[in-house]
Amino acid sequence: MLAGKTFLITGIADEQSLAMYTAKEIIKMGGQVVCTALGVSSHHGDLSDRAKAYLNKNFEDFQQAVESALGKDVKTAVLDVTLEENVADFAKGLKEEGIELDGLLHAIAMDKTIRNKQVKPLLEVTRDEFCDTLDVSAYSLIRLTHHLLHAEVLQRGASICSISYIAAEKVTFHPYRNMSIAKAALERITVELADELGRSHAMRVNAVRFSPYMGSKAGTATLMPEDVTTSDKMSPLGNATPEDLAKEIVHLFRPDVRITGEIRHVDGGYHVTG
Repeated sequence: MLAGKTFLITGIADEQSLAMYTAKEIIKMGGQVVCTALGVSSHHGDLSDRAKAYLNKNFEDFQQAVESALGKDVKTAVLDVTLEENVADFAKGLKEEGIELDGLLHAIAMDKTIRNKQVKPLLEVTRDEFCDTLDVSAYSLIRLTHHLLHAEVLQRGASICSISYIAAEKVTFHPYRNMSIAKAALERITVELADELGRSHAMRVNAVRFSPYMGSKAGTATLMPEDVTTSDKMSPLGNATPEDLAKEIVHLFRPDVRITGEIRHVDGGYHVTG
């Protein structure tokens, strides 16, 4: 179904990351992937020893996870969406290697207001915290797409998909406040890009809201076990699995599907329960 197609996968932190499940499904369907993660790039400037050690360890763990789950031949690269020069050089590098992308998965998010599973009240969120979260979790989709198009790497008719969740629309029993606003922005960007890129490049842009999930580093950092149990009970079909999410994203990646501007739900029906 995806033979001869190549997709950019962002947001892999470990083998249990949702983005990793999507990468596996793409390969299963005959496609290829390029995977990215945070690491030290030539554009990071003066990093402290502590920051450099963290970034190096993060990228090393990422590479080990990719090799273990996807194989040694999968291309990996450093991508820090907060550094415009890094994003631009990443896109240029793909062009120089002759890599053409048929789509991308945006699975990047960051919110420094969540610490030890405690959510800072929205009224206490600083301007920098708010803007940093919006920059990484939403605006990055615009800039990454911009540079991939500018470098002529993202092909006409490509499919773009992002991972979101129901808190982008309404307050839930597991509120994230600041991140929820960023996800709402991400979904609005999805709709606007669907119109803009559909008309200019025949591209499709969609987002998928997924069930609460604790399997990844991100989920473990933000959720409590009872959150997942509650949503499982509330959902008519129970919580969706990472495999369910991967199959939906791969469906949206299919070249013969005319679906765009959608905010899809892969959550076992959780979104209909109020």
